[in-house]
Amino acid sequence: MARRLLKKFIPAPQFLRERWFLRPFGERLQDRQLWTIQRRSVTPAFGAGLAICFVPLPVHLLLACTTALVCRLNIAVICATTFLLNPFTAVPAYYAAYRVGAALMHEPRQHFRFVPTLSWFRHGLVPVWKPFVLGCLVCAVVTGVLGWLALELLWRAQVGSRYRRRRAALLAAPPPPPDA
Repeated sequence: MARRLLKKFIPAPQFLRERWFLRPFGERLQDRQLWTIQRRSVTPAFGAGLAICFVPLPVHLLLACTTALVCRLNIAVICATTFLLNPFTAVPAYYAAYRVGAALMHEPRQHFRFVPTLSWFRHGLVPVWKPFVLGCLVCAVVTGVLGWLALELLWRAQVGSRYRRRRAALLAAPPPPPDA
């Protein structure tokens, strides 16, 4: 079921090769491992995509494509997973990362207001950048590993269930008639 579901939603490799964010990779995209829908390339790609979501710079797709090429992971899954962090979910996710970092560093939470000016980046960001970066790192590792393990266990459970159903159907089937 997982494979059929992924095949339904993952676009064709030819379609993805034409995308602007994949053009810099050129011929390296011909590797079949990047497009296969197997547990060994999909589940780590999902975990890596979740980890990449917590990179606090707008380079998610570039980092996802590079990671997929270097580690030979499913490129469509890793890129799609990075879209879980979008303008609606980024603020809560990064705030949670900041809270995690502040808790790990035993620092009191700083109340700050974001103002997109150079002065704010120089003075307003100073007290919060260390816990924010630490929180992003911890959240990336934890969500990446948990996402990978969860999908791995789900995939294996689904395959095992399908195997048991097939085996039960074979055992319940009437035996073939004897040859005369």
